[in-house]
Amino acid sequence: MGTQRTAAAGAFARKLVSRTGSIAPAPRIGRVFPTAVGTTRDKIIESDCLTALRSLPSASVDLVFADPPYNLQLEGALSRPDQSVVDAVDDDWDKFASFAAYDAFTRAWLGEVRRVMKPNATLWVIGSYHNIFRVGATLQDLGYWILNDVVWRKANPMPNFRGRRFTNAHETLIWASRSAEAKGYTFHYEAMKAGNDDLQMRSDWLFPLCTGDERLKDEAGRKAHPTQKPEALLSRILLAASNPGDLVLDPFFGTGTTGAVARRLGRHFVGIEREPAYAEAARRRIAAIEPLAADAVAAAPAKRNEVRIPFLSVIEAGHLSPGEELSCASGRHRALVRADGTLLAGPAIGSIHKIGALVQGLPACNGWTFWHAERGGTRQVIDTFRAEVRNSLQAQL
Repeated sequence: MGTQRTAAAGAFARKLVSRTGSIAPAPRIGRVFPTAVGTTRDKIIESDCLTALRSLPSASVDLVFADPPYNLQLEGALSRPDQSVVDAVDDDWDKFASFAAYDAFTRAWLGEVRRVMKPNATLWVIGSYHNIFRVGATLQDLGYWILNDVVWRKANPMPNFRGRRFTNAHETLIWASRSAEAKGYTFHYEAMKAGNDDLQMRSDWLFPLCTGDERLKDEAGRKAHPTQKPEALLSRILLAASNPGDLVLDPFFGTGTTGAVARRLGRHFVGIEREPAYAEAARRRIAAIEPLAADAVAAAPAKRNEVRIPFLSVIEAGHLSPGEELSCASGRHRALVRADGTLLAGPAIGSIHKIGALVQGLPACNGWTFWHAERGGTRQVIDTFRAEVRNSLQAQL
């Protein structure tokens, strides 16, 4: 962005307003709101973020997405080579008197967010090089456990007009659980992999900036909010780390991207926004969203949550018979099915996994996908038989 950093300790005093929590003078509350999450569900709380967060009950939200002030430390207007002024983030809500003031604000809101998160909830927070390292250190100081940092690589970043730095072409997201002991957090690994052409989803995501019809404008045709995030970014986060019906908290709601995406994907939201103009724009935007059908957003079953089906159950269900021969996909390796659910290959007897590894000379093997049975003149992977047994059992539950 071609911005210059002010000195940390000696930065001149700035008026702090909007999103800056209790550090700002005399918080302005737009309305009185109840403390029960059920009555604020799918609502926007017009308030200073810390005041609103303190009103929410502990352990009440399933996911948090936070797009806090970046503390960009802009000094004066930024001009293009043709002397036109760049539409940069110079709003008062992004200004802090010093790094110490910003750190105190960050610690305060992250502390309250951690309190309102359920034990298995996770937090996503986005930032730039101006603030994300300070946010990350505070996360760790407060006991959060960082799961990933994700790079949002911008397909159409703003050029560096002064030519004194590299083009700033990405922002960083931190994904964290409440603590290192929080093991049951939501992550739809299989869905993310399937949507990525059966390759593991990587931590570098390519999305364009929010432009075109998605970009909210005011009556004069200007951006309604300078840092509106693309809906595709929020969609991936919610699809990866939440379930339909979950409650998503956004303490810096802006013009409501989180709420719009949550409504479309069958999630609930609580948004906190101090600026009435932003809140009103968000309400209009979210009201126009048509939720997707339940089948289109239902969470795909995770393999780790599926009913465990042993190989013996496949034999007992009649899908395979004792004495039947199994082979690998090429037919090179073969083994005999035994009545007790083990395989026989030469003198060796063991599980489908152990024998699969043995015949290949490997330390491990997934026998369900390695072994095949002859059916109708073709080789059929035995994992299809396990799926049939599992579906039959689940239909009876």
